[in-house]
Amino acid sequence: MKKLLCALSICLVAGFATTATAVSIGEIEGVQLPAWLDRAGLTVPVSPGVALQAGDTVRTGAGARLLLKLDEGSLVKLGENARFVIEKAQPRGGMFEAVLNVVTGAFRFTTETLSRNSPRDVRITIARNATIGIRGTDLWGRGREDRDIVCLIEGRIEITGNDRKPLTLDQPLQFFQSTRSAPPELLGFLTRQQLDAYAAETEIEFGKGASSKGGWKVIIDGFASRDVAREAARNLRSNGYPAEVTAENALTIAKMDSELSARQLAARLKAGSGFRQVRIAQ
Repeated sequence: MKKLLCALSICLVAGFATTATAVSIGEIEGVQLPAWLDRAGLTVPVSPGVALQAGDTVRTGAGARLLLKLDEGSLVKLGENARFVIEKAQPRGGMFEAVLNVVTGAFRFTTETLSRNSPRDVRITIARNATIGIRGTDLWGRGREDRDIVCLIEGRIEITGNDRKPLTLDQPLQFFQSTRSAPPELLGFLTRQQLDAYAAETEIEFGKGASSKGGWKVIIDGFASRDVAREAARNLRSNGYPAEVTAENALTIAKMDSELSARQLAARLKAGSGFRQVRIAQ
């Protein structure tokens, strides 16, 4: 039975890797755990440096954040309990084309200054209720069961709500809302203070279990055997934590951005998962 389980685990990993020949369109730049990546029917916890490709879905858990960096020069930030689908993404004839779907949760899409004039055709759908056409800009939005909201921070976007009539937002801090039962509308302008409060929902919080290619790691010791350590790793990974088994039958969660983040994650795992021997190292 143990050999069968081991073989099944190897097959799952291999199955996930079979899509590695697909074109990479970006990568995970940073994460505040827990978070997951779904690909080809398989799920793995995310960690910095993981490549992204068309068809991927990324998800965040409670209190989590995620930062994606696209090769065409844009950043996508996701807040907690978000679900984000890369439905289509590809370079075509010198232009980057993408269809991105924010199924639920808060997000921010920012095109870096040096890339704003690059040809692109990006459409973002929020809960399949509002669609945003983007050429290069900075915006924040959030999709919920009852309504979708979008705030333009900089640039210009065209947005279509549930009435299928396009609206243009071209002034900083313009605010758009589309509900499930009423026509979409422009609600005027947010104040800078209101925007800052919204934007905090998608920002990775320093020292709160954030991982971004840093050098700190959390180590969990005290397992009776390698099989016990593997089972613990499987449980952690299913819960969105990228735990790996070491040669010493310990578990590690690496790439923490600071000592403070490592300590915070160690305390969380010790309190929530019942691990007794949890430490940090660099």
